[in-house]
Amino acid sequence: MTDMRTRLGALELTNPVMTAAGCGGTGRELARFFDLTKLGAFVTTSVMTQPRAGRPTPRVTETPSGLLTAMGLPGPGIDSFLERDLPFLAEQDVPVIVSVAGNSLEEYAEVARRLYDAPSVAAVEVNLAAPNVEDRGRMFGRLPGPAADVVRAVRVATRRDVPVLAKLAPDVGDLVTVALACVDSGADGLSLINTMAGSAIDADTMRPALTGVSGGLSGPAIRPVAVRCVYEVHAALPGTPIVGIGGVATGLDALEFVLAGACAVAVGSALFHDPTAAPRILRELEEALSVRRIAALADAVGLAHKPTGYVPPQIGPAPAGAGERARERPEEPKEKP
Repeated sequence: MTDMRTRLGALELTNPVMTAAGCGGTGRELARFFDLTKLGAFVTTSVMTQPRAGRPTPRVTETPSGLLTAMGLPGPGIDSFLERDLPFLAEQDVPVIVSVAGNSLEEYAEVARRLYDAPSVAAVEVNLAAPNVEDRGRMFGRLPGPAADVVRAVRVATRRDVPVLAKLAPDVGDLVTVALACVDSGADGLSLINTMAGSAIDADTMRPALTGVSGGLSGPAIRPVAVRCVYEVHAALPGTPIVGIGGVATGLDALEFVLAGACAVAVGSALFHDPTAAPRILRELEEALSVRRIAALADAVGLAHKPTGYVPPQIGPAPAGAGERARERPEEPKEKP
């Protein structure tokens, strides 16, 4: 059996597969299809101080390789979340990572303060893609300074034993610099990546397909970008836990993120057409590690950064037929002295 345990700062998870913020609903929706204890963690939709209906429809449109969404951060507000949603999740015996957002530095801090004594909060994820109303609506995570300010405010308002993760979008000038600023300001880990900005035009109406014109692209189309971001940030911050997000639909997708440097992955768009995607991906990831005879998930994290010829730790007998296949290969010619 492969050891699938992983850590996000002080938080130990039984396995690395989580939901992505906003894609698992309140948890009640997914609980109809599988036991939530099979998740490494459940990540909530982004919680703000007040209830939000979000943008008017249409706010979701399909693309050939993913979804384009302009939701406008709809949510119940912190009061309803604490009264209704968090107690339900606490009963599911699954670690709960609460995504927090705000339109100002003070709102982020206020949401974090309200969560301080809340039971069952395993970690806080800071959604830095929220628009800053004090800066012409530009997202907090676009520059190191504003991103660091938000992370610092949330870290101060959060219990020290509760990890804080900074969730970053790739649409910035220098993602590594923003990531470094977040870690220097107290982030215990990073979630990479949020959606990418995109637009679509309806050829029939000849108008933007989304009311908000632009939205966030998610799904398989952004996976190569997400893997690149994880790889670059892990190279710069090898000791910082990273949650890989973006187009994870199979166990091999998850493995790609792990090899790039992620110690966990979050499943998002795949849940909309396959609500059981998360436990399936976990099984496929465990099988992929086992076939490669990797004893523990932790042994695979960042392997793509190792020198050529690195042999990972191995367990158990070789897969059936491996010996015969090896004997069939021609012997490599030896180098002359």
